[in-house]
Amino acid sequence: QVQLVESGGGLVQAGGSLRLSCTASGRTGSNAAMGWFRLAPGKEREFVSAISWSGTDTRYADSVKGRFTISKDNGKNTVYLRMNDLKPDDTAVYYCAASLTRYSRTYYTETYEYVYWGQGTQVTVSS
Repeated sequence: QVQLVESGGGLVQAGGSLRLSCTASGRTGSNAAMGWFRLAPGKEREFVSAISWSGTDTRYADSVKGRFTISKDNGKNTVYLRMNDLKPDDTAVYYCAASLTRYSRTYYTETYEYVYWGQGTQVTVSS
Protein backbone atom coordinates (compact mmCIF):
# COMPACT_ATOMS: atom_id res chain seq x y z
CA GLN A 1 0.00 0.00 0.00
CA VAL A 2 1.17 3.51 -0.85
CA GLN A 3 -0.08 6.68 0.76
CA LEU A 4 0.18 10.02 -1.03
CA VAL A 5 -0.10 13.39 0.66
CA GLU A 6 -0.28 16.60 -1.38
CA SER A 7 0.47 20.10 -0.18
CA GLY A 8 1.14 23.55 -1.56
CA GLY A 9 -2.23 24.54 -2.95
CA GLY A 10 -3.79 27.90 -2.26
CA LEU A 11 -5.19 31.11 -3.67
CA VAL A 12 -3.08 33.08 -6.13
CA GLN A 13 -3.64 35.87 -8.59
CA ALA A 14 -3.42 35.29 -12.31
CA GLY A 15 0.20 35.33 -13.42
CA GLY A 16 1.38 34.05 -10.06
CA SER A 17 3.12 30.82 -9.13
CA LEU A 18 2.65 27.87 -6.81
CA ARG A 19 4.58 24.70 -6.12
CA LEU A 20 2.68 21.56 -5.26
CA SER A 21 4.36 18.70 -3.41
CA CYS A 22 3.32 15.08 -3.10
CA THR A 23 5.09 12.77 -0.69
CA ALA A 24 4.70 9.02 -0.89
CA SER A 25 4.96 6.67 2.05
CA GLY A 26 4.38 3.00 2.64
CA ARG A 27 5.27 0.30 0.15
CA THR A 28 7.36 2.35 -2.19
CA GLY A 29 10.98 2.85 -2.84
CA SER A 30 11.84 5.04 -5.72
CA ASN A 31 10.27 2.87 -8.43
CA ALA A 32 7.01 4.77 -8.69
CA ALA A 33 5.89 6.55 -11.82
CA MET A 34 3.95 9.58 -10.64
CA GLY A 35 1.59 12.10 -12.09
CA TRP A 36 -0.67 15.05 -11.47
CA PHE A 37 -4.29 15.35 -12.49
CA ARG A 38 -6.84 18.05 -11.81
CA LEU A 39 -10.58 18.25 -11.40
CA ALA A 40 -12.43 21.49 -12.01
CA PRO A 41 -16.14 22.04 -11.27
CA GLY A 42 -18.30 20.68 -14.03
CA LYS A 43 -15.40 18.98 -15.78
CA GLU A 44 -13.87 15.54 -15.84
CA ARG A 45 -10.59 14.77 -14.16
CA GLU A 46 -7.84 15.66 -16.60
CA PHE A 47 -4.20 14.79 -16.96
CA VAL A 48 -1.72 17.55 -16.13
CA SER A 49 1.75 16.04 -16.00
CA ALA A 50 3.64 12.80 -15.42
CA ILE A 51 7.15 11.68 -14.61
CA SER A 52 8.94 8.36 -14.76
CA TRP A 53 10.40 6.88 -11.60
CA SER A 54 13.89 7.67 -12.80
CA GLY A 55 12.84 11.28 -13.28
CA THR A 56 14.33 11.36 -16.76
CA ASP A 57 11.08 11.28 -18.71
CA THR A 58 8.21 13.70 -18.38
CA ARG A 59 4.97 14.56 -20.15
CA TYR A 60 2.68 17.57 -20.02
CA ALA A 61 -0.81 18.40 -21.12
CA ASP A 62 -0.82 20.97 -23.91
CA SER A 63 -2.68 23.41 -21.69
CA VAL A 64 0.19 23.61 -19.19
CA LYS A 65 3.22 23.02 -21.41
CA GLY A 66 5.79 25.75 -20.94
CA ARG A 67 4.21 26.93 -17.68
CA PHE A 68 4.34 23.86 -15.40
CA THR A 69 7.37 21.78 -14.49
CA ILE A 70 7.28 18.37 -12.84
CA SER A 71 10.24 17.01 -10.91
CA LYS A 72 11.00 14.18 -8.54
CA ASP A 73 13.25 13.66 -5.54
CA ASN A 74 13.52 9.92 -5.07
CA GLY A 75 15.49 10.33 -1.87
CA LYS A 76 12.49 12.09 -0.34
CA ASN A 77 9.84 10.05 -2.21
CA THR A 78 8.41 13.36 -3.33
CA VAL A 79 7.17 14.72 -6.64
CA TYR A 80 6.77 18.42 -7.27
CA LEU A 81 4.70 20.46 -9.68
CA ARG A 82 5.97 23.97 -10.20
CA MET A 83 3.21 26.09 -11.70
CA ASN A 84 4.09 29.45 -13.23
CA ASP A 85 1.98 32.04 -15.03
CA LEU A 86 -1.18 30.63 -13.52
CA LYS A 87 -4.49 31.35 -15.20
CA PRO A 88 -8.06 31.26 -13.88
CA ASP A 89 -8.62 28.13 -16.00
CA ASP A 90 -6.03 26.36 -13.85
CA THR A 91 -8.40 26.55 -10.89
CA ALA A 92 -9.10 22.98 -9.76
CA VAL A 93 -8.40 20.36 -7.16
CA TYR A 94 -5.04 18.87 -8.01
CA TYR A 95 -4.44 15.19 -7.34
CA CYS A 96 -1.20 13.30 -7.13
CA ALA A 97 -1.12 9.72 -8.38
CA ALA A 98 1.41 6.90 -8.35
CA SER A 99 1.95 3.44 -9.76
CA LEU A 100 4.83 1.14 -9.08
CA THR A 101 6.70 0.03 -12.17
CA ARG A 102 9.74 -2.03 -13.02
CA TYR A 103 10.56 0.24 -15.93
CA SER A 104 12.58 3.30 -15.03
CA ARG A 105 11.46 5.43 -17.97
CA THR A 106 7.76 4.60 -17.96
CA TYR A 107 5.19 7.25 -17.19
CA TYR A 108 1.42 7.19 -17.36
CA THR A 109 -1.09 9.72 -18.61
CA GLU A 110 -4.43 7.99 -18.02
CA THR A 111 -6.29 7.84 -14.72
CA TYR A 112 -6.84 4.07 -14.98
CA GLU A 113 -3.08 3.51 -15.14
CA TYR A 114 -2.62 4.82 -11.61
CA VAL A 115 -3.25 2.69 -8.56
CA TYR A 116 -2.68 5.15 -5.75
CA TRP A 117 -4.17 8.62 -5.34
CA GLY A 118 -3.80 11.47 -2.91
CA GLN A 119 -6.65 13.38 -1.33
CA GLY A 120 -6.17 16.46 -3.50
CA THR A 121 -5.17 20.06 -2.89
CA GLN A 122 -7.17 23.08 -4.00
CA VAL A 123 -5.63 25.61 -6.35
CA THR A 124 -7.62 28.78 -6.98
CA VAL A 125 -6.46 31.41 -9.43
CA SER A 126 -8.21 34.76 -9.31
CA SER A 127 -8.41 37.07 -12.31
